[in-house]
Amino acid sequence: MIRTQQLELQQPGADTWCQRWKRREPTWKRTRDGGFDPEVHRVVRIPEAPAKRFIIAHHYSASWPVVRLAYGLQRVDQPPGPGEPEGGRLVGVLALGVPMNTAVLNVFPDLTPLKESLELSRMCLLDSVASNGESWACARAFQDATTRGIRGVIAHADPVVRVMNTASGPVQVMPGHIGHVYGHGQGFAYLGRTRARRLVVLPDATVLSDRTAAKIRRDETGHAAVERRLVALGATARRAEEDGARWLSRALEEVGATTLHHGGCHKYARTIGPHRTRLRLAGPTYPAPRHEAAPLPPFTERNEGTIR
Repeated sequence: MIRTQQLELQQPGADTWCQRWKRREPTWKRTRDGGFDPEVHRVVRIPEAPAKRFIIAHHYSASWPVVRLAYGLQRVDQPPGPGEPEGGRLVGVLALGVPMNTAVLNVFPDLTPLKESLELSRMCLLDSVASNGESWACARAFQDATTRGIRGVIAHADPVVRVMNTASGPVQVMPGHIGHVYGHGQGFAYLGRTRARRLVVLPDATVLSDRTAAKIRRDETGHAAVERRLVALGATARRAEEDGARWLSRALEEVGATTLHHGGCHKYARTIGPHRTRLRLAGPTYPAPRHEAAPLPPFTERNEGTIR
């Protein structure tokens, strides 16, 4: 069945665009237009703080995962912006980090998870970066990661539209993508879709993860920050004696949170570094998708897909 589904995705013409971001708004460039100039760019490891600020400002998720290695794509012919690392203007960030479920790293049976394999947790390039810049940036980041002992990388692509509710109506902040840069631009193997699950989506198009919600229900460390986030979205503040689980249920209703049922992200994996062809990938691989059917209207009980 899954083989049939992947073959249905292989339609011509769907791999002619690459995605860019600026202040969480997507733009698109034709891959055939090219124009990326390696001579004025470089990829270097950068501190986590500026990488996090960049991702929160520009990436559709507005969130920062647990990261082990952060890389910046810099324009060396332009001065760095405020708070950016020395060496050039920061125009992109790639982050290798810890996946939400470390079991996904078991696709590399010869590697130690988290020590020798990580997830490409974030990749965000500004709309000023010309076509094909992401492939060049990935190659340089992976080259450096091998010097840190990393030999395997997984990546996920979310095919579902994400919409932010605003006073003037819904605004699309993420149109969904199939991960063309991985399967057709960087030589990743396509492993199919991750498991289906349920997401709680907030009005600002971000996801309240199960782990984050549990902090409130159990009054765990970090629950106050999550509560402030929901209050900022319109929930009334939690009373001192109020049970966390009961308040969360009320707060989600007050802010207008919705439930999204989805069929999973597209999952990719590849080995990197010297002798990478000697390393195995566990499980079957499939033809990488080239086309995604138009998604159903977002944030309905009938939706399928994954927001990540």
